[in-house]
Amino acid sequence: MESAEVQALQKRLAALESKLEVLNLKDAEEIRALEIIKQEAYAHGLDIAEGTIRRTSSRFCLAVEHGDYNGTELFGVGTDRFIWLAYKPNNTGRIRIYSHNCPEEGVIEFTPGKVPSPQSKEIADTWARFPFGVEDVLRKNGLACSQGFDAVIVGNIPGGGMSRSASLVLNLVLTMLELNNKSLPEGDFRIVDLACKVENEYVGTPCGNLDQIMIYYAKQGMGTRFDPKTKEVTHIPLGLDAEHFRIAALDTGTTRNGLEKSTYAVRVKECQELVSLLQKAGYKIKSLGDIKEEATYNQIIAQFGSTHPELCKRLKYIYFAQERFNSMVHAWAAGDIETVGAIFRRDGIGLRDEYQISGPELETMVDVARTVPGVIGERMLGGGDKGAAGAILHSKAGEELRNAVERGYKRSYPHLADKCAVHVVRVCKAIEVL
Repeated sequence: MESAEVQALQKRLAALESKLEVLNLKDAEEIRALEIIKQEAYAHGLDIAEGTIRRTSSRFCLAVEHGDYNGTELFGVGTDRFIWLAYKPNNTGRIRIYSHNCPEEGVIEFTPGKVPSPQSKEIADTWARFPFGVEDVLRKNGLACSQGFDAVIVGNIPGGGMSRSASLVLNLVLTMLELNNKSLPEGDFRIVDLACKVENEYVGTPCGNLDQIMIYYAKQGMGTRFDPKTKEVTHIPLGLDAEHFRIAALDTGTTRNGLEKSTYAVRVKECQELVSLLQKAGYKIKSLGDIKEEATYNQIIAQFGSTHPELCKRLKYIYFAQERFNSMVHAWAAGDIETVGAIFRRDGIGLRDEYQISGPELETMVDVARTVPGVIGERMLGGGDKGAAGAILHSKAGEELRNAVERGYKRSYPHLADKCAVHVVRVCKAIEVL
């Protein structure tokens, strides 16, 4: 790069630094992330100075984990582990993005309208499948985005269980629409649908919409409830005792290489198989979430329990998790955190024994957390196999939880000792432009 260009870039980066100071950020992680963005932009010749920074959160599902593709109601919160995306339009007609979390791939550069084919071998092992997919899906849905831009991404969301890919895709969808003056109204459910299409149709992940909904609609101090029958989103304020508990993400230090390559994909197919089987037997259902009556549930177990025991285990988890759902929401609204924790714990047992979607590292972390006084609920999070578990705990139990992980989990998995972590998180608004 010529000296004049270097000086100009340094000047623009200084302007970005001033902008960060104006933000008066107090969160050490956010200050660190934005400093990384500045450094990476300079190192890779990306002009984002005086541009925009969009932050999208992680999510913490309280109920029903794996309910989205089974047609159940959903309830969860946004949590303060984030994807930060700093961007600025350029005049090159090309999109240039660098991810601090995937440095080995360098700057991803492509021309809108010229991306690899969906689910092709070319995108199977690259994080670039997400920006490629966003461009592809927007274009195919009448929202073509021709504006080139420079961007730097950094995130601190654990590698499984807290919806890192959904957060990234939502951020990219909102960013590309804004840069092309095609933003949809705030709260428009089409954003969720577009983000899901990126994962389902382009990447090939058979995910539902739980992650996208819990992130896109999350509000500070609120639980988000979604009814799939009506697509209605409502927000449930935390009860009076909200200050007396914390949520923790327990990162096992393991990373799951995409839901499309995991037990998650197997469970989706199994649930679809059971629905098809029940429909052929005369049951008027579209999903396992439609089975809510005790008599119907008992009849199905009696009819298919001996011939299809594994499929009936999947139904058992969904049926009883649905039965507990309203109790979870009512306890949250009342500030009855002991009940919230107890239901969260019971759901975890169902995910482990009935849905069989957990993994050894996840269950070791859960077992360690359960020994800590003040932890009132714990279970695996997200798609399963690997990634993060979660815990609900009294506010003073955080340090003892960290100590227990230090003593117990790291002893069981010494090779993960420098990767695992306990993140005590806050309930937050999920999407903000800084």
